[in-house]
Amino acid sequence: MVWAAFVGLVLCILAFDLGVFSRESKALSARAALVRTTVYFVLALLFTVFVYVAYEYHLDGLGIYQLPKHVAGLVHQASDLPENGWEAAAQFFMGYILEQSLSIDNIFVIALILSYFQVPAAYQHRVLLWGILGALVMRGVMISLGIALIERFAFTMYFFGALLLFTAFKMLFAGEGEVDFEKSRMIRLTRRVFRLHPSFVQDHFFTRIEGKLAMTPMFLALVIVETTDLVFAVDSIPAVIGLTQDPFLVFTSNVFAILGLRSLYFALADLLGRFHYLKYSLVAILGFVGVKMLIHDFLHDIPTSLTTLISLGFIAVSLAIGIAASLLIPEVHDVRHDDDPT
Repeated sequence: MVWAAFVGLVLCILAFDLGVFSRESKALSARAALVRTTVYFVLALLFTVFVYVAYEYHLDGLGIYQLPKHVAGLVHQASDLPENGWEAAAQFFMGYILEQSLSIDNIFVIALILSYFQVPAAYQHRVLLWGILGALVMRGVMISLGIALIERFAFTMYFFGALLLFTAFKMLFAGEGEVDFEKSRMIRLTRRVFRLHPSFVQDHFFTRIEGKLAMTPMFLALVIVETTDLVFAVDSIPAVIGLTQDPFLVFTSNVFAILGLRSLYFALADLLGRFHYLKYSLVAILGFVGVKMLIHDFLHDIPTSLTTLISLGFIAVSLAIGIAASLLIPEVHDVRHDDDPT
């Protein structure tokens, strides 16, 4: 019942977005985007309260776990499951903040994609909206698969932990060179299936050339946005699973973060370059969660409430330091003169 109600709520939000906010093709101002971002954040806070009540009083069986027989004896399987409403609310909000923070990196890439394909500002919200719809479906499938793997194969936790550490290492030393999206396999595959119209046709993804169906550059941009989200999901979903293994909390925290992604993009579009030290905060958080997953067998004697509080505190402090450093310390650029032999 609760799952169905939540999906219905998400569909109502998307229908309202499609029917009201996205009726006209026009650029979204930073002020309007900031208002929508605030609205989505308030909705997440209200849902946090609902999670507390639902898990505290076991609404529709939430918070009551029946582990499979072959893992029922493994204590660590229950170590990241909430034992009461407070822990459930903390784990949901922690997952939401983590996903929202990781979305900052996603926003950087989306900005590159829309700029690369020269998508007009008036049409960008349409690409992002349909990208979000596809992302919701993919996230649901991947979360179900990830939880099922952990329940059946305990060693999957080690794999996810190692994956997060590798992602943190890769993010730490990642360069900022230009990306050539034309080399993408998805782009080449899509061009084999559909003909490409050379220009935009209003806000349409498809049009016709000599009576035959053809895609516009907007559809190519959408394909890359979806592919990019799939890549990011491979890293972000294990991160949330490292905080809680409750499928409802993992899914809902992901959904709320994705729903606010479009408005967050337009709100931060002009400020992305200022958060130059936030990357190191995300590296620290991913590394922390990765280590936590690798040593989960040694944490079963620690109360879940304490591990949840430690994780929440670490995420909050890391993000605060990254944001404060970005605002207070100017970015150091490697400037070299032509007469400098080095």
